[in-house]
Amino acid sequence: MTIKIIDYSTFDDCQFICSGSRDKTVRVWDIDNNKQIQSFNGHSSHVYCVKFSSYHYHNHRQNVICSSSNDKTIRFWDFKHKKKLQIFNGHTNGVCGIEFSPFNGGRYLCSGSEDKTIRLWDVKTSKSLHIFNGHEHGVLCVDISPLQSNNNNDNNNNKMNNIGVIGGNGYTICSGSFDQTIRIWDIETTKQFN
Repeated sequence: MTIKIIDYSTFDDCQFICSGSRDKTVRVWDIDNNKQIQSFNGHSSHVYCVKFSSYHYHNHRQNVICSSSNDKTIRFWDFKHKKKLQIFNGHTNGVCGIEFSPFNGGRYLCSGSEDKTIRLWDVKTSKSLHIFNGHEHGVLCVDISPLQSNNNNDNNNNKMNNIGVIGGNGYTICSGSFDQTIRIWDIETTKQFN
């Protein structure tokens, strides 16, 4: 079956690759000995995206992969102990792209979906913090800027909003969609830049 996505990381001086596939599986390989070490079958449709979670590793010493799927869910897997962890439900269509925050040790996750929305999640509490609306068609990919913006046009940047100050002040989410637009969103004010 077609492999849709891969990610790479190093945990405990070991190098790993994970993959998501149209066969509904999430798989992990140990690069050093060239072997598949884990396979997870919990998704009920093809897997769109996989990412290693630095938050779980640095806070709980867990080796965790996050995956998103056409089955509308985001799932977390402990591949060292072959355990299913939390599931994020909320999107009403397939979840195409996911990305962990470069701030707060990867505690926050954003997801883009065919339901036309982007969601920001708190990995620690498993809660959806905000839904970004504006795209006219499905959101295919998302990214969080590794750099804080210097946009000082909004005097409300330092005020609390419905997300609250999560440490993302000045960071932005970038999203690409079937509607042929790329949009940039301020994480703290939840406003669309352009």
